[in-house]
Amino acid sequence: MALIVQKFGGSSVADAESIKRVAARIVETRKAGNEVVVAVSAMGDTTDELIDLAHEVAPIPAPRELDILMSAGERISMSLLAMAINSMGLDARSFTGMQAGMITDSRHGAARIVDVTPGRIRDALDEGAIAIVAGFQGVSEDAADVTTLGRGGSDTTAVALAAALDASVCEIYTDVDGIYTSDPRVVPLAKKIDVISSEEMLELAAAGAKVLHIRAVEFARRHGVDLHVRSSFSNNTGTLVVNETADQTHARIQREMQENGTVEEPIISGVATDLSEAKITVVGVPDTLGKAAAIFDVVAKQGANVDMIVQNVSAASTGLTDISFTLPKADGQRILQSLSASQAEIGFQGLQYDDQIGKLALVGAGMRTNTGVSATLFRALAEAGINIGMISTSEIRISVVTRADVLGEAARVVHNAFGLDGTDAAVVYAGTGR
Repeated sequence: MALIVQKFGGSSVADAESIKRVAARIVETRKAGNEVVVAVSAMGDTTDELIDLAHEVAPIPAPRELDILMSAGERISMSLLAMAINSMGLDARSFTGMQAGMITDSRHGAARIVDVTPGRIRDALDEGAIAIVAGFQGVSEDAADVTTLGRGGSDTTAVALAAALDASVCEIYTDVDGIYTSDPRVVPLAKKIDVISSEEMLELAAAGAKVLHIRAVEFARRHGVDLHVRSSFSNNTGTLVVNETADQTHARIQREMQENGTVEEPIISGVATDLSEAKITVVGVPDTLGKAAAIFDVVAKQGANVDMIVQNVSAASTGLTDISFTLPKADGQRILQSLSASQAEIGFQGLQYDDQIGKLALVGAGMRTNTGVSATLFRALAEAGINIGMISTSEIRISVVTRADVLGEAARVVHNAFGLDGTDAAVVYAGTGR
């Protein structure tokens, strides 16, 4: 008997009919002789709606209370899904993150899992039941408060359960047929990827690809959990995320393609887009030892994750420079306030804030051994009249910042420039992409 962990996202359980369809799929998996654990997200855009509501009653909601509010969405989903399965004649039991043994640190809104003690889940399985777990939430190890794991937290819940229970596979069900070369809502001609390395998936997730959250991919890679990303609206084979380096995966695929007599694999695996970041520019920073460290010490103390950093060459006449960096929009105003409070101590002249930026990233192991990738990228954007504000690179990724209102066009022209377009539009079964 295999143990399978399944995760269903918000668009998969958006309404009563969707919940019943998901329940039928879970029942089918159980009747095939498998033990089944399910992590479920809140229905549709429930979490976003709860956050909007919180900000209507309080400009800056208390983090502890916001976590309790946001955890309600998954609890609704888990109980309704368990009811639907029970009505089909099987035993299903729902568990909150606390009941499932999701032990986290105390950082509200972005807690990290420190331990999983799934004793009640294991007991339910041993008694023949299907366990339905509320994703995205846990309990703090010190104060026993409800915590939430941040965006994509249900993915992380599923992977953590799969690792703790030694599951055969962790199936991530979503509203598309797998992982695509770009978000099909943005690039309709995106093609499905059959197999992708965890290394490339990490880069795509870090660059904004929504289909899998970066912390879930990291957790799966660290604990050797195999991921299968597929649609809850079809029975099509999805995308396997394998625990190999990008080079190992691509070498294996190249061999298979040569054996089958097919064309050479594309240099680029995917084009990711992200509209969730903002840019802060610290203007007029003295170009002296320790000033950059002082700026980013302020940012680090506030717990914000910095993505891209650019420092201009200092002006010879003034000895001053500008330092720009990107970070999540949710942290933007808080970091601005903290930097403003430290302005006199650090000695910079001013701050600029821009939340109308978009990030585009190319990811692919092929760029390690192929010249001209940067030239193709910049030429495609230039021919489309799209300006670049910032650039950063890694071994298998190139990221650029553009204006938010042209990011979709940028993704489409770059996707086409690297020969990634398919012949038919990808199917998006549901979801708003919010």
